[in-house]
Amino acid sequence: MSATLNTELNLKSPDDFYEALIDTHRDLPEAESHALNARLVLLLANHIGDMAVLRQALALARDPSAGDPA
Repeated sequence: MSATLNTELNLKSPDDFYEALIDTHRDLPEAESHALNARLVLLLANHIGDMAVLRQALALARDPSAGDPA
């Protein structure tokens, strides 16, 4: 049985994470910033480890309305 993507707020301090993310990108050239994003996505995907959940996340990232119950 596959897990389901959790889209509920799960960060204790989302603003702190956002600040850390922005700080990580600070002063990087655009190409290095894109490469950092790619590495981060792969690290987090490996941490999640469930292909069904990853497919849900990819679909939702591509089309945010895909997560809306209609």
